[in-house]
Amino acid sequence: MFAAFSSFLPRRLVAAAAVLLVPALCAAAAPKVYVGNFADNTVSVIDSAGGAVVATIPVAAGPHGMAMSADGRALYVTGDGSSALDVIDTASDRVVSTIEVGRTPNGVALTPDGRSLLVAVYGEDRIAFVDTATRAITASVSVPKPHTIAIHPDGALAIVTSQEPGRFALVVLDLARPAVVRSLPLEKTPRDGEFSADGRTFYFTQAGVSAVQVLDTASNTVVGRIPTGVSPHFVKQFKGAAEGLAVVQGPGELLTFDPATGAPQRHIAVGRQPHWLDLSSDGRTAYVTDEGSDDVRLIDIASGKMIAVAVGKSPRKVVVQPVALQEPAAGATVSIAGFAFGPQATTVHAGESVTWSNDDGSPHTVTFKDGSPGSKGISPGQAFTRVFDRAGSYEYFCSYHPYMTGRVTVIAKAQ
Repeated sequence: MFAAFSSFLPRRLVAAAAVLLVPALCAAAAPKVYVGNFADNTVSVIDSAGGAVVATIPVAAGPHGMAMSADGRALYVTGDGSSALDVIDTASDRVVSTIEVGRTPNGVALTPDGRSLLVAVYGEDRIAFVDTATRAITASVSVPKPHTIAIHPDGALAIVTSQEPGRFALVVLDLARPAVVRSLPLEKTPRDGEFSADGRTFYFTQAGVSAVQVLDTASNTVVGRIPTGVSPHFVKQFKGAAEGLAVVQGPGELLTFDPATGAPQRHIAVGRQPHWLDLSSDGRTAYVTDEGSDDVRLIDIASGKMIAVAVGKSPRKVVVQPVALQEPAAGATVSIAGFAFGPQATTVHAGESVTWSNDDGSPHTVTFKDGSPGSKGISPGQAFTRVFDRAGSYEYFCSYHPYMTGRVTVIAKAQ
């Protein structure tokens, strides 16, 4: 009901209503949500528990691409109207470094190990590779008018949407070399493209095409189309999510679809000109930016209920801080080393946590077989923590290396 009449309320009342409704939409712990306001040259910081903007960060002109480190401590933002890549420290919510990457930088993407950031330098027809430790450009690959970048979950390849007039294409990069290995021509301008969680599918949208294109990454051929309304923009099937999600600008909606069949499922009205989205770590809440009303919609995926949080002018990209940043409760630790979890079996009491530390040389995940909240990629030297509230047995594995398995046994606290 709130969604039906929120547009008629003063913004102060919308924010007040958000404080009441957001706890029902979000997990108890409160990661922050970062929103790039394209016309304001700022990034708004939203407290996901309180549903209010808690900070506004000045950044380079026209914040465009945004990516966050796996540990949630660094946010990278490009300025479309500049040549800058700003690095924001999420503890202080301040820009701590600015890297000159070239004219009109657009999309950005982090490699799974977190060591390199790829930047689409639209104004100079190239992809810049930035070392996240030294913050220096280490390589450059020529790609005409690169717009967005998506990196395969295994970190071997990336696909770039190339918007060169008359020669639109999806450009595939080998990240180890690094070099262009193939280019897939398109008839119309590509907008955004994202890999599925298992990397077998690449979803992409095009200007003037009222459908999401489904590319099979093994054969490099389009094998299907997911019908949408006019002007689909962002599309992704997030890891662990049962449904795929697409932002469709024409009807102003969030479309859910079945990743197995490509069949549209639900149409959720989200505003006048939605642009981008991100998903909470538990997969329950979608955050959709709306350029037409200068706000972000927080949407409960299961019920479709939502609230609107006012931000700056023309919000475009949005990134949710990963839960891995939260302070762990007392509990146990597991070391990931030698492509194994050690110990493989862990026992804690309800209300305690388990922290997995990646002491290996490869990224790993902690993925629970029951579909409950786990981790995204944990890069070497990083960690993931989960608090277990209920007694039970929780089996898990590494989605990158499924032979790596473990189990957490949670026992009830003594009364």
